[in-house]
Amino acid sequence: MTPEPSPSSEDSLAIQTSDASPAEWLGSITHILRLTVTLAVIALVVWLLGDVLTVVFAAALFAVVLHGLSRILVKHLHLRYGWALSAVTLGLILAVVLLVWGSGPAIVNEASRLQDALGQQEKQLRATLEGSPTGQMILNYLPASLGGHQGGSNSLASLGSRIAGSMTGIVGSAFGIVGTIVVILIAGLYFAMSPSLYANGALRLIPVTQRKRARALMLSAGHTLWAWVAGQALDMLVVGVLSGVGLWFIGVPLALALGVLAGLCNFIPYIGAIMGAVPALLLALSLGTRETIMVAALYSVIQFFEGNVMAPIIQRHAVQMPPAITILSQTLFGAILGFPGLIFASPITAALLAIFDGLTPQLKDDERV
Repeated sequence: MTPEPSPSSEDSLAIQTSDASPAEWLGSITHILRLTVTLAVIALVVWLLGDVLTVVFAAALFAVVLHGLSRILVKHLHLRYGWALSAVTLGLILAVVLLVWGSGPAIVNEASRLQDALGQQEKQLRATLEGSPTGQMILNYLPASLGGHQGGSNSLASLGSRIAGSMTGIVGSAFGIVGTIVVILIAGLYFAMSPSLYANGALRLIPVTQRKRARALMLSAGHTLWAWVAGQALDMLVVGVLSGVGLWFIGVPLALALGVLAGLCNFIPYIGAIMGAVPALLLALSLGTRETIMVAALYSVIQFFEGNVMAPIIQRHAVQMPPAITILSQTLFGAILGFPGLIFASPITAALLAIFDGLTPQLKDDERV
């Protein structure tokens, strides 16, 4: 008597699928619909309240900085958290006052000179491009936002004005950019004063059965943001110092202002490096081809050192973000939220990666590619 062949895995799956009860099918469809509606609501909220959410995230990021610095004082000086936060706040205020009192006029003068120098260099560069067929072809294909002929723009500085206009419209209210910064600082201070109060308030919006997990994810996102800020601050300091010193040795004017600008722009990974190098290259063009090549080589060496030496050391103690994810997140949040989204794309992505890492199980060794 010939034994009956055992059903294959595909046949077993078909049998299990056919045996599924209507309740299970209905539950699966309900889960998919709930997830779709949730994602749609989130997308709608981000689209409608993107400016407000940006301010809230900026305030939360500032609160994370204050909380992290206060925890350092609590750990090493054995102070109470309230006294540590007061010391950190007063220290930051004192540092800003001393900076404005001692170096404020010099900083304003350097910034004004840098703006004037870039304006003059922009006119010279445009005149050079218009004087050659190749340059005219470049201007014809450049968009108006970059000073090209498309759209009738007649100034390469239009890009800077567009960026400035985007920054001043973060909230779109009567406060303007200064009022927005004040709101961020005050809200961040209040968040840092009572972090548990606001965290518990947010947890009350979560179902009771999911609050423990949500609390763990919230703490993980907070630790990740602090690690990212600490690592990025060190990275910005190194890039700013190396850029300023290198430009001073080459003989580029306004080396201090350019170094500060390079350090600040490095808050935005990858794209910020290009933004910080462009003004230095424009000024170097007025000095000659040799200086321009030296400046380009300087920034290339600095970025190579930052990407291959500094970044691995920082990521070992802070946050490791894949470069492709970082660039794609900058594109996505920049398209949704404008220039503020480009600025905060990396910390937002770092927090989201920490949350997703907590929501999904780790891959086993035999499951890795």
